Amino acid sequence: MARIKKGRDISGIIVLNKPLGLSSNQVLQKIKWLLGAKKAGHTGALDPMASGVLPLCFGDATKFSQILLDSTKGYITTCKLGEIRSTGDQDGEVVATAPIPEFDADSIETILKKFRGLITQVPP
Repeated sequence: MARIKKGRDISGIIVLNKPLGLSSNQVLQKIKWLLGAKKAGHTGALDPMASGVLPLCFGDATKFSQILLDSTKGYITTCKLGEIRSTGDQDGEVVATAPIPEFDADSIETILKKFRGLITQVPP
């Protein structure tokens, strides 16, 4: 016998600004619980250390989540040059430092081109 899902049949998309410190799934589960929704999913994970737009799909709207996953996304970031950290992110210990060479807008643009389009990101 199939298990009957508990919860309300709610359909729609909520677009929220995910705060720092919570995973996308933690946010999804909290909102799902608050709404008492039966079915829910998010449209791409943001790291706990990232904030930003996180569309949450409920009920029949979960059928559109793949479209949102495949859509064009943009990112704004701040970085610190000259440090290597043990975890590859801001939470790790500094394991090495290096002097920062002089650079201009053209050299920055050359580097940024490597991060545009379809890329494979290796998690830390």
